[in-house]
Amino acid sequence: MNIYAFFTYMFVTAFTPGPNNIISMSNASRYGLRKSYPYNLGIFCGFSIVMILCTLFSATMLRLIPRIKPLMLILGAGYILWLAWKTWKSSSEISARNGKDATFLSGFLLQFINPKIYIYGITSMSTYFLPSYSSLPVLTGFAVLLAFVGFSSTLCWAIFGSVFAQLFKNHAKLINGILAILLIYCAVSLFL
Repeated sequence: MNIYAFFTYMFVTAFTPGPNNIISMSNASRYGLRKSYPYNLGIFCGFSIVMILCTLFSATMLRLIPRIKPLMLILGAGYILWLAWKTWKSSSEISARNGKDATFLSGFLLQFINPKIYIYGITSMSTYFLPSYSSLPVLTGFAVLLAFVGFSSTLCWAIFGSVFAQLFKNHAKLINGILAILLIYCAVSLFL
């Protein structure tokens, strides 16, 4: 496993704008960090469950259909390249259209309809972990690691709230370019 490519992929994917990060930032700017914390805790719990489900799904697919591994690798690399393209082309507008309260339940339930984390989990497991590891406790540990990094990113977005939004808005092209290049590196490294 290329540990550098994995960590690059994990952090870039976790810290780029997505439903969790944007709503977390919005909630913290509206309600304050302390009142938005239950929402972030809900994200962590729901995220952990989804990552474990993605691990089980990916492991089952690779065991039942061993020939699917190259296809999953190609799909994973394709997704990472698509994410790089979307990151490069994304605008500097960060808006949260969802005005839900910052509750544990709303953060928890969002995870089960958030396609970004399903793709994140399946891609991570099938391209980085399952080719090298098969132990269920180790894979569960990796799933919790992915969830913890996701949780950390939502907390960062909440903590930096409007400061981060302003920085992203002012330097969006540069930040998007750097993130896109890092994602391309991740996709290419899958085949090295």
